[in-house]
Amino acid sequence: MLSNFEFVPTQKQVEESNIFRFMKKHEISSLSELSKKAKDELEWFWKEVDADIGIVWDSPYSKVLDSSKGIAQSKWFVGGRTNIYKSTVEKFVKLSPNKIAYHFVSEDGATSKLTYTELDDKVSKLANGLKSLGVKKGDVVAIYLPMIQEAILAILASAKIGAIQTVIFSGYSTESLHVRLQDCNAKVLFVSDGFLRKGKPISQKETTQKAIQQTKIVKTIVVKYKGVDKYDSSENIVFYDELTESQNSDCPTDIMDSEDPLFILYTSGTTGKPKGVVHVHGGFSVFAGHQAAYLIDLQVQDVLFWPADIGWITGLVWNVYGLLIMGASSVIYDGALDYPSSDRVWKILSKYNATIFGISPTATRLFKKNNEEPLKKFSLDKIKNIPTTGEPLDEDSWWWLFEKVGNKKIPIMNLSGGTEIGGAMLSVFPGMKLKPSTVGIPVPGMNLDVVDDDCNSVKNENGYLIIRSPWPGMTRGLLNDNKRFLETYWSRFHNIWFHGDYVFVDEDDLWYMRGRTDDVINVSGHRMSTAEIEHAVISHEKISDAASIAIPDDLTGEAIVVFFVADNKNDSGLESTVSDFISEKIGKVAKPKFVFQLSDLPKTRTGKIMRRLLKSKLLGKELGDLSSLENPQILDEVQKIG
Repeated sequence: MLSNFEFVPTQKQVEESNIFRFMKKHEISSLSELSKKAKDELEWFWKEVDADIGIVWDSPYSKVLDSSKGIAQSKWFVGGRTNIYKSTVEKFVKLSPNKIAYHFVSEDGATSKLTYTELDDKVSKLANGLKSLGVKKGDVVAIYLPMIQEAILAILASAKIGAIQTVIFSGYSTESLHVRLQDCNAKVLFVSDGFLRKGKPISQKETTQKAIQQTKIVKTIVVKYKGVDKYDSSENIVFYDELTESQNSDCPTDIMDSEDPLFILYTSGTTGKPKGVVHVHGGFSVFAGHQAAYLIDLQVQDVLFWPADIGWITGLVWNVYGLLIMGASSVIYDGALDYPSSDRVWKILSKYNATIFGISPTATRLFKKNNEEPLKKFSLDKIKNIPTTGEPLDEDSWWWLFEKVGNKKIPIMNLSGGTEIGGAMLSVFPGMKLKPSTVGIPVPGMNLDVVDDDCNSVKNENGYLIIRSPWPGMTRGLLNDNKRFLETYWSRFHNIWFHGDYVFVDEDDLWYMRGRTDDVINVSGHRMSTAEIEHAVISHEKISDAASIAIPDDLTGEAIVVFFVADNKNDSGLESTVSDFISEKIGKVAKPKFVFQLSDLPKTRTGKIMRRLLKSKLLGKELGDLSSLENPQILDEVQKIG
């Protein structure tokens, strides 16, 4: 079969990349040779990556990898002492003090910028401010802010003093925020006085004031932003400006052990409670640098524009840590991508001469739906590559990006990973020939495979994605729940990481995503478990049972459908109540596309809800074997849509 490559890189695109330079230094002639050497000599590879990207160690590590307690409990760069701040801002304030680190753009058009020197000064002042509030090494600092300057400063100031940060997406509801604050025992919470979305004022005050009840939060730090909320200073409320203005701009960076925690980031699981993923200073420094340098080819002269929230691993890897390890510049935008007009993104790309444009598949589908033709109005010829992640990228969206943004000259760097991976495990690399929607190859230094139910490797057929060796960005477990960590990732096959993705590898060794093997719903890159949604519905006083499924959606990738059973069979017309209730409990991102009331849910004799049958009936597909079903007649109540 002839290989059908739609993109073939130029020699210049190959040779100007970081990964080509790395390979040349080690006399490696191809990506496949690099992957093999990295797999065979894992410790050699990560030691060389560390040296190549220039992580700053106060005390060198004595051992690259220690898996003596088992692969699931692997430690990296053992005995090394560092702080990620030293390899980022502190390093480049000496090398390029006047270079712009960040441009900030608000939805209403307000802009600001920070050089590396200004960034360092502001981080140090905030770090001293946090210390004055009693925040010390190992304390958890929660950041519930929109994409603004102070959010980046809060992340970096926490790292600098050895506090553990947890960034919580600013669109989450009271309950979602509360659960996370409670789980991680955060001591301090950053919040804004409100922001704008599509021109509408969004308050954070009521959400946070309810969410902090029965938590360990002792101080709420309020950032003045759009003035939606009014606060009075009190023992528990501190204003950001007042906290920082009188502080010294000199603050020593705490030196951490390589395995000391850097941040906790929550991700949805297949059971209702979100998982607190833990990342550490040493391993994450090296892995974030690897992700920025070799995957998206970020170089010191690059300007990145990737509207990915810092509440997701994408934002933390490429807009914060990876970016700053490379000493590059980023444009951070707080607002809706199509407001006040549908060309907002192209205007930003053009104005700031962005060289790397990161975008989610959901946003791409939005642009495609609006029939955007950016190249007809804007000069985007500075863009050298287009990373995309968040959920599987369909072929139509790949083509749209390739033709309408990249002019068929730029690689679409589709990549896939996860919070618990610390970034991406599959990626397109500079110099690769591409086919539509491929996620490229396993990133060198990660030992991925595709297997069947018996853990035998398969090719040219769908299989389970597994990882056979540890890597530095691997989560050090789930907060307060090592049992769940081992059950979720390590119980399917012995000593093998089971990720829960379905994948396919073609005859050219290009990988493709085929969806999730578990019941996680992915709406616009926001992963939510069916259990989390169902738990929210069932918590309504009038609802006794619920099931949620995902159906394909042209815009958001997947949409949520909820089926519920009312406590009182005579209660009807509850659909909109349930829909609003879910938005209130989890956030607007979880608002279902359809809500249906049933007299019961289809269940097996052991009480398991048959979501698969609800989905098949709704979409008009073959139902298959119903023999295990206790109440098959219930399916007659489900009407086909479309």
